[in-house]
Amino acid sequence: MPGVIVATAGWGVPRELKARVAESGSGLQKYASVLGATEINSTFWRRHRPSTFVRWHDSVPADFRFAVKVPRTITHEAGLVSVGAELTAFFDDIHGLGPKLGPVLVQLPASDHFQARRVSAFFRALRARHSGPVACEPRHASWYGEGASEVLTRYDVARVIADPPRPADARLPGGTPTLRYVRWHGSPRVYWSAYGEERLAALAEQANEEAKQATVWCVFDNTASGAALADALRLRELTSPR
Repeated sequence: MPGVIVATAGWGVPRELKARVAESGSGLQKYASVLGATEINSTFWRRHRPSTFVRWHDSVPADFRFAVKVPRTITHEAGLVSVGAELTAFFDDIHGLGPKLGPVLVQLPASDHFQARRVSAFFRALRARHSGPVACEPRHASWYGEGASEVLTRYDVARVIADPPRPADARLPGGTPTLRYVRWHGSPRVYWSAYGEERLAALAEQANEEAKQATVWCVFDNTASGAALADALRLRELTSPR
């Protein structure tokens, strides 16, 4: 369904915002009392037990959603090549999220050049195991040409809109028209800077317009300073949440 979904990377609650979340419960439950989604980045670095995802599923309301990042062993170490077994293990691990699983995020290194045959084979393998929403965050300029856009569209994958844009074209949407996935990492200081009222208002205006036709995920990754949750809560006030 179209709409705006606001989240942060992880579910940390800075001290100055503790009064705005539930007083009791786990960290995830406190976070889920004010926002309806989160992006799990820890899966990029290491595997979790399947029971962990079941516990997270059971900790949050029925309409809560988890975006989950694909492991770096697939995206960075293997370069998307011959990763069928790794993809199977990943989707088996996160199966416990059930209907609360949101987009799967494929984040690529800046050195990853687009190669149509390799990328098509990867997304074909991914789609053989998963039919839900998928977003891809490339960081090389070659991913913003017509060929890459065609492959992403063919496999129903959204190209991430990133700030700061790395490369410059990363501010442009692409791929499937049914999903927009925006990752705000903090600018000018990556992972640290808060976004002011003017930039949040502009993001909200764009998100509200795109949400007429697509599901729009807005994820704040400026978590190092604790700015992410405050920015997310303000954006939620300015948008039309799903």
